[in-house]
Amino acid sequence: MLIIGGPTASGKSKLAIMLAKIADGEIVSADSMQIYKHMDIGTAKVTEAEKQNIPHHMIDFIEPYQEYSVAQYREDALKIIEDINSRGKLPIIEGGTGLYINALIYPLSFGKTYKDEALRKDLKEKAIKYGNDYVHDKLKSVDENAARVIHKNNLKRVIRAIEIKLLSGKSILDAKDEAQASFYRMYAVDYERRALYAKINARVEKMFESGLVEEVDSLINKHGLNFEMQSMQAIGYKEFKKFYEKELTLEQTKELIKKNTRNYAKRQLTWFKRYEHCVWLNEENINESFCQKIIEDYYENTVN
Repeated sequence: MLIIGGPTASGKSKLAIMLAKIADGEIVSADSMQIYKHMDIGTAKVTEAEKQNIPHHMIDFIEPYQEYSVAQYREDALKIIEDINSRGKLPIIEGGTGLYINALIYPLSFGKTYKDEALRKDLKEKAIKYGNDYVHDKLKSVDENAARVIHKNNLKRVIRAIEIKLLSGKSILDAKDEAQASFYRMYAVDYERRALYAKINARVEKMFESGLVEEVDSLINKHGLNFEMQSMQAIGYKEFKKFYEKELTLEQTKELIKKNTRNYAKRQLTWFKRYEHCVWLNEENINESFCQKIIEDYYENTVN
């Protein structure tokens, strides 16, 4: 499989579609929030027109009130990848959720082991009592590398990382050592930092112009969601909690989304820089002639 990663707003979708058109490929999303139905604007979901008739998978298939795990993603996505390969087409994995991409290229060695329900309960109670920072500091004290790439508000993953480290002595990132690099080729798109932040800010402005406020209102009032649900923890949605509680104005909410998205982009860059075999591209590489070179490079460096 061919993997296209990188930070949000860097042009991953555009690049993946160009590659799919050249190589007769199909795109498999590796975005943990685009899996949800009805959440289109805040997740910057690719539109039907933007798809250019290229098949896209793992998008719009889960109701936003449902929970969905990394293990479930691995199982579902690998079936799709196998099917794409069986039809002689190229699976192109595109997205910025590092844990999803990890799940595809490395075995989930911790999936069914190292569980301690009492520890989980204790950490959840401490988060409620003292806040997410308290639990994230705990992770930092036992696994600094994991704390660097897992955000404090991703409480479920923070707790899981602590649990694995305390019970096994391993980091949740340790599966990295079991990679079989010959079966995939990874590219990541990067931008000059200020240019990337400008793109992020512009994207958030466009989201509000396109009806993000109305989308959030519909999720709450029509679909019955609340801000405790997994889907509503996504950047672009969770910030509205304080808006509905009248702690933030709409303009302050918008600025908070921009800030959180910029911070998320930094964490994504940190995550993808962990992959030794990742080939980094810049914005100038997103053109048809360079895409042809990427496809040639892919077939030269992977096992068919």
